[in-house]
Amino acid sequence: MTATEPVDAAPATQPAISADAPRPAPGATPPRTPLLARAAAELVGTAALVAVVVGSGIQATKLTDDVALQLLANSTATVFGLGVLITLLGPVSGAHFNPAVTLAEWWTARRGGAGVTAREAAVYVPSQIAGAIAGAILADAMFGEPLVKWSQHDRSAGNLLLGEVVATAGLILLIFGLAKTDRLRFAPLAVASYIGAAYWFTSSTSFANPAVTIGRAFTDTFAGIAPASVPGFIAMQLIGAVAGLALVAVIFMPARTGQEQSAA
Repeated sequence: MTATEPVDAAPATQPAISADAPRPAPGATPPRTPLLARAAAELVGTAALVAVVVGSGIQATKLTDDVALQLLANSTATVFGLGVLITLLGPVSGAHFNPAVTLAEWWTARRGGAGVTAREAAVYVPSQIAGAIAGAILADAMFGEPLVKWSQHDRSAGNLLLGEVVATAGLILLIFGLAKTDRLRFAPLAVASYIGAAYWFTSSTSFANPAVTIGRAFTDTFAGIAPASVPGFIAMQLIGAVAGLALVAVIFMPARTGQEQSAA
């Protein structure tokens, strides 16, 4: 039985779980999973994600000089890789792989919703950043590139920063919207599909992730970003996360009861 399958009956030696018991939210972090295991899942998952992004970018540039084909190969690999990673590690840590998602979940938990605590977020975020850096170094090593070479790919233009706001807001809206409508079982497909689409419809090719942004600064390859461009990208991603949560609050506001409607 997977973590998402319902339990038909509780064992005779244990009390039945109340129907009113809080459910895990956006990250779908299962109860009683050791924090060390969750941190390891976030580190390994983020490392694998960045290795997929950077590695497929290097491979694409070796196979073709057509930039459109390079982006197609890079985005396709990312879609499949991200979907697999969410499916595999979602039951362990919630498969955030993204400080923006972790901080957004912490904020909703702080305001009475379910999600990670401040202590858990303080473990998740460094794990994600360390994993992203390790993933970039691993990808460079696999393709015989310098293990660490700062990217020269400037991404500081205003239109690219706007693209990061849009990409991150859409990602947060999607994840938390799925949670609000009890459809997180579709997250592997939905999130991977969104990121794949956002590669193409946003000017920034949808980093939408502060940890991945930091990791990609360590590689001077197709997927890299110049260190000087990193602070601006992260700032826009955090703004996008706030915008995404605001959209969730407006679009998925609780239905009003008949008495509330009469009183209004």
